[in-house]
Amino acid sequence: MNSRNSIIRGTLAELRPAGNAPICFVGIGANLPSAEGGPQHGVLAAFAALLAESRTGLVVSSLWQTSPLDCPPDSPLFVNAVAALVPVVVDAHALLRRLQALEAQAGRQRVGLRNAARPLDLDILLFSDEVCETADLILPHPRMAQRRFVLAPLAEIAADLRIPGQVKPVSRLLECLPEQGEMRRIESDLRAVVF
Repeated sequence: MNSRNSIIRGTLAELRPAGNAPICFVGIGANLPSAEGGPQHGVLAAFAALLAESRTGLVVSSLWQTSPLDCPPDSPLFVNAVAALVPVVVDAHALLRRLQALEAQAGRQRVGLRNAARPLDLDILLFSDEVCETADLILPHPRMAQRRFVLAPLAEIAADLRIPGQVKPVSRLLECLPEQGEMRRIESDLRAVVF
């Protein structure tokens, strides 16, 4: 990756951290409109916001339209993606606070209803190979290996990645998952991302 100002659809090999800097994977989802427009525009805006949180640029997956999973009845379809970055902060909890601030800026209100519709959801999936369990953060993300809407975009970026605690790489975990409703890749143009 040539520049800190780059967002590319590619693989982990294109993200070149200096030394032993941590690589972080963030799951991105939206199923409500935001100030940027519909959920697809909200995810693209999240790419630009995450770029500011990365030392080296951003590698992103395709956008996927997915059925809501474990959500309240009549929840709208989601747009999901995964981004890989080298965070400007070296602590997962500090990154979590920054991501929650980005969610709030996008209009997310935490209303107590689990998995309620939202204009932006940013989840730390992995922070290098860190394993932790605190009141506000569990790493790796506790349900990522059971969610097709996480594994499909993650496999685009890092098919051979092994999640701590899992024996199979991401691509094999994805192959072993049952169908989980609608899931289709949607067209998006990274040139539409406003920096």
